[in-house]
Amino acid sequence: MKIVITNDDGIDAPGLEALLRCARRLGDVVIVAPRHPQSGVAHRVTTREPIRLTELAANRHSVDGTPADCARIALKVIAPDAGWLISGINAGANLGSDVYNSGTVAAAREAAILGYRAIAVSQYIARDQKVDWSVTGDHACPVLQILLSRDLAQGHFWNVNLPHPIDKNSVLAYEFCELDTHPHNYTFHRNGDELTYRGTIHARPRDAGKDVAVCFDEGRIAITRLAVGTAEL
Repeated sequence: MKIVITNDDGIDAPGLEALLRCARRLGDVVIVAPRHPQSGVAHRVTTREPIRLTELAANRHSVDGTPADCARIALKVIAPDAGWLISGINAGANLGSDVYNSGTVAAAREAAILGYRAIAVSQYIARDQKVDWSVTGDHACPVLQILLSRDLAQGHFWNVNLPHPIDKNSVLAYEFCELDTHPHNYTFHRNGDELTYRGTIHARPRDAGKDVAVCFDEGRIAITRLAVGTAEL
């Protein structure tokens, strides 16, 4: 089985390398990732100017574009015979309303729009903590194996978020859960005509049993099935 992997943190991101180590156990991997970090660009696509594609090595390509551009180019040009597209592993959670501004999630959503099966994977980072990407990859791999073996209706994709902090000895359960639609708590600091966002994801509102609480409070891997345009359990 051929698997495309991409991300929004850029082709040199450690999360992509962690995903690569895992994906190689699951199939033949083709990397098509942004040349530069594209975090937070949501589902932006490039249609009015050329997109530079560079083959860095066999089955490793960089794109001067967005994560959604990468999904389009991967599945339309480079690997139209792919069975799956997996996006990540993102440095930071993509839970609840984050799925609308996340480039990581957008790449998976674009694959679903094109009729492919897809997964977005993100690693929550607890306050004042650092990520051991080898640990993240080891914990992500069993979940990806499970999801690749499950049926997935056309127009749907999986969104996976790992809790934090974790280590190699952590025993992580997973839970299929709904998307939490609470907005973040945030304000803007004003300095003349400049406004600066002020907010933190750690204190965001959440409902018990939904993806934010499952990941943040219960320390479980949160798995949500998303549909193109809507969210579903």
